[in-house]
Amino acid sequence: MSEIQYTDINKSFEAALERSKKIEADIKVNPKKYRVLTGDRPTGRLHIGHYFGSLQNRVKLAEMGIPTMILIADYQVLTDHDAWDQISQNTKQLVIDYLAAGINPEKQDVIIYPHSYVPECNQLMIPFLTLVSNAELSRNPTVKEEIESAGLKNVNAGMYTYPVHQACDILFCKGNIVPVGKDQLPHLEMTRTIASRFNNKFCQGKDPVFPEPQALLAKTPMILGLDGGQKMSKSRNNAVMLCWDEDETAKAIKKAKTDADRNITYDPVNRPEVANLLMLISLCTGEEPADIAARIGEGGGGMLKNTLTEALNEKLRPLRTERKRLEADPAYIQKVLLDGAAKAREIGVKTLDEVREVMNMKI
Repeated sequence: MSEIQYTDINKSFEAALERSKKIEADIKVNPKKYRVLTGDRPTGRLHIGHYFGSLQNRVKLAEMGIPTMILIADYQVLTDHDAWDQISQNTKQLVIDYLAAGINPEKQDVIIYPHSYVPECNQLMIPFLTLVSNAELSRNPTVKEEIESAGLKNVNAGMYTYPVHQACDILFCKGNIVPVGKDQLPHLEMTRTIASRFNNKFCQGKDPVFPEPQALLAKTPMILGLDGGQKMSKSRNNAVMLCWDEDETAKAIKKAKTDADRNITYDPVNRPEVANLLMLISLCTGEEPADIAARIGEGGGGMLKNTLTEALNEKLRPLRTERKRLEADPAYIQKVLLDGAAKAREIGVKTLDEVREVMNMKI
């Protein structure tokens, strides 16, 4: 089998973007033609970067009637995080954030489930591993970046096989679109390659078992933390958490980094810290960042931060109210997870039956 060419993948971003635009247009006409696979690892509570970067889009897709699988990738926490003792609590907090943001499994075609409760998905791991080489796993640029960012000295095998595990997550439910950022394209290319190799090897003369999923590329630019220099992250202490109250939000934003120029302008290249805060206001209000800057003018960093605080607290007020209600009902959160796991297993059983059939393993 020919090796995956990751260099070519990075150069093909524009092609992936064009395909993503066509899918977006078709989704509006044929929502049931697609199945979305998305999700998070339960490594901690979500912040506004997650909200603007993915949660809002998930709600939009679900409201359009697109079948959506939301995976809580609890097994994958074990690859690079020493936080196994908090996985259960973090999983429940993720569900609370999903529901509070507008995901509604009772009214929408949405399934929320933890990975560890769907063994049928994990049974795909062995045949999928036979379809990729060690060299392809070790060269994956996304894995390399994650190893570096996690500061891992001893890299466990789970980290190298993470992209194959992700392929199991996507393909067990026959997901055909995956919302991702540019940096996740190598992972998705691995999934597409595995689907293609499986179909070519085992489905000769038969209908293919797996689709080759396409990327639905994120429109929201990367949201920097309040320090203005790095991606927003709880571990970097530069985030605004969804679970915070309005006073905690205000306190954090007061510490946000700006610059010495009192005249507020939108200049992402030369004034990234100020531009990032303006962009956050824009995401809350729908105004253009440059118009917000013009309105603040000589008001300086203080007025900029106050404007962001008011806009963010106003935007998140309904979500936070709903969060409090959901936190008081742990039985419902557990029900959402168990119901979701049961539905995901039904899908997994059917897929695994097809896999056994084409691999001549049926008894």
